Amino acid sequence: MILTHMNTFNKKIIVFASLALIGSVGCKKSFLDSDQLSQYSPETSLGSVAALKAALNGLGANVRQEYFGDSAPMLTESIFSDVAVEGTTDKSTPAQDLVSRITPDANLNSDDFNKIGWYWEQEFRGVRLANTVITNIDRPTYVNEAEKNAILGSAYFYRAYHYYRLVHQFGDVPLNLKDIDAPKDDYYSTKREVILAKMKTDLEFARNSVSDNVNKGEVTKGAVNHLLTKINLALGKFDDAIASASSVINGSPYGLMTARFGSTAGDLTKNVVWDLHRMDNKALPNNKEALFLVIDRETLQGNTNLGSQLMRNTVPAWHFANLKTPYGGTAITDAATAEIPLTRMYGRGIGRYRGTSYSTKQIWTDNTDYRHAKGMWMDMTDLVYNNPALKSSKIAEERDLYGKPLVQYDASNIKQMFTNGSLDTIRHWFGWPHYKVFINSTNALANDPNWNPPRGTNTDWYVFRFAETLLLRAEAYYWKGDLGLAMQDINTLRARANARLFTDASKITIGTILDERARELYWEEPRKTELTRIAYIFAQTGKAAYNGKTYTLANFSENNFFYDRIIEKNDFYRNNVPTLQGVNYRIAPYHVLWPVPASAQRFNVNGRINQNKGYTGYESNVPALDKIPD
Repeated sequence: MILTHMNTFNKKIIVFASLALIGSVGCKKSFLDSDQLSQYSPETSLGSVAALKAALNGLGANVRQEYFGDSAPMLTESIFSDVAVEGTTDKSTPAQDLVSRITPDANLNSDDFNKIGWYWEQEFRGVRLANTVITNIDRPTYVNEAEKNAILGSAYFYRAYHYYRLVHQFGDVPLNLKDIDAPKDDYYSTKREVILAKMKTDLEFARNSVSDNVNKGEVTKGAVNHLLTKINLALGKFDDAIASASSVINGSPYGLMTARFGSTAGDLTKNVVWDLHRMDNKALPNNKEALFLVIDRETLQGNTNLGSQLMRNTVPAWHFANLKTPYGGTAITDAATAEIPLTRMYGRGIGRYRGTSYSTKQIWTDNTDYRHAKGMWMDMTDLVYNNPALKSSKIAEERDLYGKPLVQYDASNIKQMFTNGSLDTIRHWFGWPHYKVFINSTNALANDPNWNPPRGTNTDWYVFRFAETLLLRAEAYYWKGDLGLAMQDINTLRARANARLFTDASKITIGTILDERARELYWEEPRKTELTRIAYIFAQTGKAAYNGKTYTLANFSENNFFYDRIIEKNDFYRNNVPTLQGVNYRIAPYHVLWPVPASAQRFNVNGRINQNKGYTGYESNVPALDKIPD
């Protein structure tokens, strides 16, 4: 379990794992603000197998943070993509105009801005934690070599996991393969492909060392091969990607869940997709789809986080009092004690994750898909008028609205339906996947801060799932030109969802795969990372995209598939849509890579961490290292 065994950490390990605790032992704030790479890691006591396993648990807890909390980091991954934008419109600070907001010296780690800085800090923290395990691997006495290799392979997995993300968020970054035992101020960036090649070698060791017979939340062989598939794709090694994905798909303990299961199997109004995403079904032993999970339970020792906050982040702010009936009366109450308690039924969101027209409407091309069925997917017109005051309205037509679905706004009724005749449709009116984000509480209403108001409580979460493995292999087949096999893998997933199957392989493109990823992997895939990886492959191979364009690495920051895809599909960025604060949504081609935070250079006085093109500091770059540094 990811959060268990915290008591096995001694004080030195805890200090190493937590910057908050490092601060508590006397470090100056300026030190905590400095580059995470350069922080001195205190001496650790890792002389036992139990201590190394506890350190691995800490690595798992580090992964969990990406998905949970208000303005969770996954939001930042989503808004640099085709599927979503930042929907918080009551302030002008969020990442909406990315051209002006995303700079090296901007606030890059705040709920009210973005979490780019969080990724830089926490991914490198994960690298350091993994390196500590790797460096100390020979210290304990093991039962046998297999026990040692399983721990080493798990640490390799975590290091590769974090570097895979870093090189598709920031490009060339420093490569560190050793534990840090003293302050270091001479980091240089290493080429992305060098880093990926090293991670591939490590994962090839790990897949022969790690077992699938482990506790939920620990690293599995399936997870190793899944990550290896992504890295093989990123390196352009498509046959290797097919082989590593196939090792998961064929002859492993994993597979798609196609029959009803778990605590909700008896609910005849739902389906297997609903079962798959229930909080108490994800870690069940018979859930064959879970390759890699993070575990988050209210009862785990030391768990003081505020849960997933998923409904708060992703559900529209439907509860605001400015929503009116067509006759001017207040339409909705968010009282949990209401006769029709919409907050308890769907959550009380604030609309941070605002799905685009592409992801909420355009990709849903048939009415049989479980993932967009009534009761699974919610549109605003699925909510009902629940304000009890409507029952005593002086207007007969308004009295009749109580308990009936909300009326869709249009030019004829908007002045009556919304305060001051205006509607913030960005934040208050859009569809969402109820089956994915509804996280109900197991505690009484009054005792759970995440349920009063309902915002999404503690829950396990998928990091890698068998459904994505199918889509990764489909992508590898696409790059090789085997469109029939690509279609077959996509259809396997669509059949489980009761969606219409594709029949013309010649029409399969990378867009087909990205559409299916958007349908299936909401709040699971790091969408920006995957789009950037695909953009790199187009630039590396010179293969023509479905838009007729070809790309090169020479001008990657000026002309890339990442930007073209977003402008094609994300109508907010394409049309520079304004918010109520007068901020226009904008994105640029160079956002294919994020800026390295300026703080990363603060103490790196004898080295050079390169800045990405398009951002201040790029002019001072030096050639990135083309081999593994000493």
